[in-house]
Amino acid sequence: MSITVGVLALQGAFYEHVQLLKQAAANSATETHDSPKWEFIEVRTPQELDRCDALILPGGESTTISLVAARSNLLEPLRDFVKVHRRPTWGTCAGLILLAESANRTKKGGQELIGGLDVRVNRNHFGRQTESFQAPLDLPFLNSCGQDQPPFPAVFIRAPVVEKILPHEEGIQTSEVGRDETVVAPSKHVKDQAALDAMATQVEVLATLPGRAAKLASEGRNIDADKEAGDIIAVKQGNVFGTSFHPELTGDARIHLWWLRQVEESTIQRILMCVILDEAEATGCLRKSVESHHKPFNLSTSVSIIHESVPLLCRKN
Repeated sequence: MSITVGVLALQGAFYEHVQLLKQAAANSATETHDSPKWEFIEVRTPQELDRCDALILPGGESTTISLVAARSNLLEPLRDFVKVHRRPTWGTCAGLILLAESANRTKKGGQELIGGLDVRVNRNHFGRQTESFQAPLDLPFLNSCGQDQPPFPAVFIRAPVVEKILPHEEGIQTSEVGRDETVVAPSKHVKDQAALDAMATQVEVLATLPGRAAKLASEGRNIDADKEAGDIIAVKQGNVFGTSFHPELTGDARIHLWWLRQVEESTIQRILMCVILDEAEATGCLRKSVESHHKPFNLSTSVSIIHESVPLLCRKN
C-alpha cells in the first residue's frame, strides 16, 4: 500500500516537517515489515493537494499562509480536503490556528480559516517572538510508540492555545460570529459515508501545559489563567489533529511517527469502507447482513461482521 502525505509549502517550517516525516517512516520500517510505502511531497497547488492522502499545515504565520493560499486558489481545496473529504490533517502552531473553527485576536478580513476542529484558539497567547520558550511535555498519547517515553521537548514560538472547546455544529459556529476580533471558518458538509465515519463530534484534549499561563499572570501579564487546568496545547477531533507547539523544530520524530500510524489506520479504514460500499451497492447483500443485526449501516458495524458477509458477496458475484 502506498500513502502520500503532503506538507503545505507556502510559508513556514515545511522543510523541517518533511525531514522528520522521512525519519519517522524510516523508524517505522525498522519496527515492522508490513509498513506502507510512504511518499512525502511539498504542496503548493491544487493538483499537488489532489495527490495527498493526508496533509500537514506547518508552523509559520497563519495570516500569510491563508492569504497566499487564497491567491494560489488553494484555500477552498484545503477546506474541502479537511471538512468535506475529512482526510487526516495535522496543524502545528499556525496550522492549528488555520484548523480552528474560531480564532480571536484577529481583525475580520485579515485572516481566513480552514476549520475542522471545534475549538476557539487564542493567537500569540504567550506573547511575542522574544518570549518563545521550550518546555518538556509528558504526552500520554505517545505511549503507543513504546513504554516509558521521556518528555517531549516542545518548542513554543508566538504560540496559540485552545481557549475553548466548542460544541459541535453541523454548520458555522453561530455563537462565535458576533465576538469582537474573532473570525469563524465557513460551513462545509461531508461528502460521503467514509468522510462521515472519519468525523467525531467531540474534541479530545491530548496535552496541556500546566502553570505557564498562571505564571505569566502572576508576573503582571494580562492573561486569563486557569491555574488548575493549564493551557490546552494539543487536540484531536476524528482524524484532524492540532498542536500549538512546533514538533518539526525539535529533531524528535516521535509525534510524527505516532501521526503516521494514525494516517495509516485512517487510510485503511477509508479503503475498506469504499470497498464495502461498492460491494453493497452492487449486490445489496452486505447491507442486508448488517441490518439483520439491527445495527446502523456504517464502518464499525460493517467491519464487525464482514467475515460473515464476504462469502455472501462471493456467491452473489
